Amino acid sequence: MRVIAGSARRTVLKTPEGLDTRPTTDRIKETLFNILQPRLIQSAFLDCFAGSGAIGIEALSRGASEAVLIENDPRALACIRDNLKAARLEEKARILACDIEEGLARLSKEGRRFDTVFLDPPYRLGLEQKTLAGLCRGGLLQEDAWIIVEAALETDFSWAEDLGLAVIREKRYKTNKHVFLSQDTE
Repeated sequence: MRVIAGSARRTVLKTPEGLDTRPTTDRIKETLFNILQPRLIQSAFLDCFAGSGAIGIEALSRGASEAVLIENDPRALACIRDNLKAARLEEKARILACDIEEGLARLSKEGRRFDTVFLDPPYRLGLEQKTLAGLCRGGLLQEDAWIIVEAALETDFSWAEDLGLAVIREKRYKTNKHVFLSQDTE
């Protein structure tokens, strides 16, 4: 796995051993960031369930002004630190070593707001809905923020409307999908 574009292009990234994380493949990451690129310059990026940190690092490499990465697995946290150092992006990143609820609560208390949020929770545990509710409840989204959720293909997002979110796009891959959401302004 590597950084695909930007200031840290071609930097090789470590991934945690084991099956607890599912690194987003370079091909899927490239598709995702081709869609996101116009939104990244000088943006605040939040990477929930950060794993190796590859998504947050890619956002920084492509022009995000800052990234906050939330992760609670010690092996993944070690990879994030090593990867940020290898990409020379430590100064632009903040790591929250805690579970997602605590991380979102901390950021809310600080009055933080993000332009783009990416979340790739463990599949089939309902963490998408819980995390999106926390983002909305905590006031963590800029008015025109996008949230991208990586989820199993069969994951239903019909409940998003109840949180005041609208599905604006869906990109399907072989075994998973990216669901793009924004705050419903209608």
